[in-house]
Parts: sequence; structure tokens; C-alpha cells
Amino acid sequence: MKNMVMGMVVLFIVGCAYFWWSTNASLQDLDLPKAPFDKKVMDVQPDVLNQEKKWTTNFTHDGAIIKEGDTYYVFSTDYMVGGAPTPGIQVRKSKDLINWQFTGRVFDEVSQEAFNWTGGNTFWAPSITKIKGTFYLYYSVSKVGSRTSYIGMTSASNIEGPWHDQGVVIASKEGDGKTVNAIDPHVLKDQTGKWWMTYGSYFGGIFLTEINPNTGKLMKKSSEGKLLAKRKDMTMGIEGPEILYNAKTGYYYLMVSYGWLEDSYNVRIGRSKSIDGPYVDSRGRDLRDTSDESFDTGLKIVGSYRFEGDDGYVGTGHSAFLQDGEDTFIIHQARPSEDIYWSQLQVRKVYWTKDGWPVVSPERYAGEKNISVQKDQIVGEWEIIIFPRFDDGQQQSRKLKLQKDGTLLDEDGSWQLKKNILSLRIGQESYELRVGAAWDWENWISTIIMTGLSEDGTAIWTKKH
Repeated sequence: MKNMVMGMVVLFIVGCAYFWWSTNASLQDLDLPKAPFDKKVMDVQPDVLNQEKKWTTNFTHDGAIIKEGDTYYVFSTDYMVGGAPTPGIQVRKSKDLINWQFTGRVFDEVSQEAFNWTGGNTFWAPSITKIKGTFYLYYSVSKVGSRTSYIGMTSASNIEGPWHDQGVVIASKEGDGKTVNAIDPHVLKDQTGKWWMTYGSYFGGIFLTEINPNTGKLMKKSSEGKLLAKRKDMTMGIEGPEILYNAKTGYYYLMVSYGWLEDSYNVRIGRSKSIDGPYVDSRGRDLRDTSDESFDTGLKIVGSYRFEGDDGYVGTGHSAFLQDGEDTFIIHQARPSEDIYWSQLQVRKVYWTKDGWPVVSPERYAGEKNISVQKDQIVGEWEIIIFPRFDDGQQQSRKLKLQKDGTLLDEDGSWQLKKNILSLRIGQESYELRVGAAWDWENWISTIIMTGLSEDGTAIWTKKH
């Protein structure tokens, strides 16, 4: 009898082990990322508040990114918690987009010219680019809450300086007869070889004006440029523009942020075959729309979110593109719900839909590589977050179980995997998702993710639980 009981116990254990292996362990066959750090990193670290060398990603706000050689550099707004920030444009660098070192500042103080124009004593929202072997760093100084703003530029032959201030690029002031607010610059080259600056926020919207590559300044002095994006009024924020060209799709992608930086900030996309627009979203809606429906323009790809096991993040905006070989990334700031006055740098890998729209990983980058998954690796429990375009509040994840027969447990729906693209139906909504590897920062374990869009352009994030 004893031997029989032991045998049944062994069979039960073996059966459980086989069930676990057949439903879950197959993920171990994939090349998933390792833990980015020895232990889970806390979002709020009061002990580093006055120790800049330990800031890493803390207090990164309005970041701009560039890769020079084998090193990534992020330049960002003067920002910190618990006191007035030291002026100068913060600088961080990394070899892997994961481990970041705070290296200091570009300046010691705002220039007299910028201060005289605006009364501002800190730098906002820089942009970094390289033209003919020279690095140009554009920066903003502004009077809070007004159009009295100043975009200046400094240059260097080495990405780590020394930097030489070149003065004003364009400035705006209340009562000057124009509409643009001269902050949030981003400079890039189009496919014909011309250089452009997109800039602006709130007030008059987002503009594009041509840059002289020999000087780094405006081709036409004081030219406001062409309107690319705008919303109905000041109650609907728009700022932080960046443009990326994708040679594979043949489109320019204008990325902006909607909402308020401490809570409802979210990242929106429009695209155009021409750098000067018009930029439209996946439903063909023009980003210059100033009607009552302007809250619903732009393809939302990042918003405030919360996965199980964490307080989540709000204020997920002011993003920047990075094209690194065949890979595309975005960086953006995010404020932990635990204390929204802290601001973190987050880096996410970009995936592209069949229709040529960028979608991003639900998890921060941890060195993941491209993977190819099988149907059995998809079966199981997932966490899912859907980002409605009309609700910019924090979105909470929920559970979704994909069954072997292609149905969903306890709800109407189905799924099908084909060449790393998952077609998912939940009720009346259908989604196209890309599958990838990731590090689950909330649960501190490797996993797989899916990210994509519904037929009407609603973003969806999922990760295997």
C-alpha cells in the first residue's frame, strides 16, 4: 500500500511537471533578456537626492538622445525634486541604453541674452544633432506660462564639449504679432539633404522652419515657419515635437505629447510623405485639427499605465526617437505614481505594424533581441492594457487568458499567430500585435510581450504573466 501511494505521488509530480513544461517552460527556449541590475531598482530614492553621481535615470525631463561611437548621450531639462534645480542642461551617457551615468552639465548658467529676453534662469527641452562634423545643441529658456521664450544654440567639435554658445536661433514674445512659442526644438535632415527645425508648444502649436547647415541657425531669420500640428485651445496641451524618417515605409513621423506633464501626458503620432506635412493619424485625421474633436487626433502609442505588482507611472511623455542601426527606440519621461514629482528616463523598443505605424514595448528596454515564437509559447495568462484615445488617465492592466484552441477563457474572442504577428479579437475589437522579448520590470523576471493596434488605431500592450 505504501509503495502504491508513493507511486501515485510520483506520477502526480511527474504529471504536474509535464503540464508546467508543456504550458510554460517553453519560454526558456527563447533568447530572453537577463536581469538588467543585481536587484530591483526603486523609483523613489530619497538618499540620492543630493548625490548627483547616483542620479542615473532620476530627474531626466524632456530628454534628447544621440549616439556617438559606441556611447549614447541624453541631454535634458534642468530638473530635480526638493529644491531649485542647478541650471546648465543635464547630461547622461550609457553604453547599452540600460546603465546610465550622470556626467554633469553643459553650462553653469543661462546666458545674459536669454535671461534678458525671458527672465528665465533654467534651461528646458534641449535637442542634439550633428551637422558636418559639428555637434549642435539647441535649448529653450522661457517665462513660465507665456509666449516669451527663447531658443538658443551651442556648438562643439566633441560630444562631451567644450561647448561654445552661439546665441539666439529664434525668440518669441507676447505681442509680437506671431503665434508660435519658441521652445522644444528638434533639428533633423530630410531626404533631400535640407535641414529643418520643428518646435513649439501650446499657444500656436507645432511649426517647421528651415535651418542653414553652415551656421545651425534659421535659413530665413525670424521665420516662424509652417504649422504642422495644433489643438483647439490652451486646455488641450501639445508640445515636445520630434520627427523621424523611416526609409522602409517612406514616411516622416511627427511625434508630439498631449496633456499635462504631471499626470495625463501621452505620446501621439502622425505621419506624412513630406516633411512639411500634412501629418495625419491612422484614421486620416489631420494633426492641425482645431475643432472640438481635436482631443481625439494623433495615434496614441504611450500613456500613463499600471501593471499588476507596481504603482505604475503617469506623465509619460516628451519623447524622442533614436534610430540605432536596424533598431528604433523612443525615450520619454515617466513619473512614478508613488511620488509624481520624481521623473525617470524610460527607453522602449519600437516595433512596426504591417501598415507602417510605430508601436512600443510595454516594458522598458533591457537589451532584448528579436525572437521568433511558437503557438505553444503564446498559450497562457497575459496582462493587458488598452489605451483609449479619449481617456488620458492612468490605464490599469487586467488578465487575459489565451487558450490552445485559439479562444479566450471566460470572454468572447479569439487569437491566431502567424509569423510573429498575433491577430487578436476581444469582443467586437480586433487587434494586430507584434511579439517580442522583454524584461518584466514589475515582477523582475524575463517574459514575452505583445504590442499593437486595433483597427481604429487604439494601442494595446500585453505581457505574459
